[in-house]
Amino acid sequence: MSFVATFFSILFQILWIAILIRIILSFVGMNPYNQFYAMLHQVTEPILAPFRRIIPPVGGLDFSPIIPLILLQFAAQYAGSLA
Repeated sequence: MSFVATFFSILFQILWIAILIRIILSFVGMNPYNQFYAMLHQVTEPILAPFRRIIPPVGGLDFSPIIPLILLQFAAQYAGSLA
């Protein structure tokens, strides 16, 4: 059980970091045809898309990543406590 909990804890932390990097790159203006950005988009979009449908952009700012970041943080802490 410890290995599985540790695996999911690390996975949730990696996804949290990936979403944070995507947020930062959206402010910088990354080229969407860049391979790194395309890979980051493929990994994070399935997580962010459902929340984007629920929380619309406000004043041109997308606040939808906040909820997945909070949920991933809780999930990582919970999985870490099981390890």
